Amino acid sequence: MHVFIAGAAGAVGHTLIPTLVAEGHTVTGTTRSDTKAETLRALGAHPAVMDGLDRASVMRAVTAAAPDAIVHQMTALSGDLDLRNPDKAFDVTNRLRTEGTEHLLAAAEAAGVRRFVAQSFAGWPYARTGGFVKSESDPLDPDPPRGIRETHGAIRRLEALVTGAGGVVLRYGGFYGPGTGLAPGGDQFEMIRGRKFPLIGDGGGMWSFAHTEDVATATIAALERGGAGEIYNVCDDDPAPIREWLPTLARTLGARPPRHLPAWLARIVASPATVVMMTEARGASNAKAKAELDWTPAWPSWREGFAALAAAPVPVAA
Repeated sequence: MHVFIAGAAGAVGHTLIPTLVAEGHTVTGTTRSDTKAETLRALGAHPAVMDGLDRASVMRAVTAAAPDAIVHQMTALSGDLDLRNPDKAFDVTNRLRTEGTEHLLAAAEAAGVRRFVAQSFAGWPYARTGGFVKSESDPLDPDPPRGIRETHGAIRRLEALVTGAGGVVLRYGGFYGPGTGLAPGGDQFEMIRGRKFPLIGDGGGMWSFAHTEDVATATIAALERGGAGEIYNVCDDDPAPIREWLPTLARTLGARPPRHLPAWLARIVASPATVVMMTEARGASNAKAKAELDWTPAWPSWREGFAALAAAPVPVAA
């Protein structure tokens, strides 16, 4: 299968490309930067420079590649997150989830591509009522807090566009692994080491994680076995509240326990959205993906995954 990965230069692409190549697939990977083209080539992909927000650019890249399948991994996330206004940090990513998805679907139709898999998120979007671990059939949050509403709207739009076109949506858990913020040298690891990642309120927000290796294998499983118009949560078997995983990770890193910030103060110095993410977020069940995609995470719990990463050497910048 010839797989076209839109947004291949990120952490997922760095694991997905070699995994696809090892299984005998051909990969075209896109990047917005000429400087990253050689990196993609070294991973085993045919690089293509493409601007996901430029319809003509997307159309040229897809039609030139003539792939059998498209994987939409386009984001524009940096290590920095504006806790006072997360929507601001996600602004370009939200456009890629809406405008970029429209461009990719149009190009897929023009090129006759019938397999389409897109990245979504299993973290904050679920409704903050009922159980703390949600399945794909559970409703999304009907009233997101201020500061994250545009991001929720973009996720809904992406999912509606893709499933409406018969594609597959993968709601990934929070990424960790090499090249992510939750890895040696990553911004979030270093924030936790420096006690700059506080425990807010009761820390009851439930988070689900996904190692980038498992994201890669689940994405391939979705390409090969995903049902048309289906949504799958891709995460490990161990959703956990922040009050559990954050102190555990701090201990694993040899750091002091995280500082505590009252919810009322966090609403002032950060945002209502940040407080909700830390105190009310719901985790995700991976049961559907395991059953329907015949997929099992190699890292069933963040506990083992974080410990392995913490023991890895910190990468040295070139």
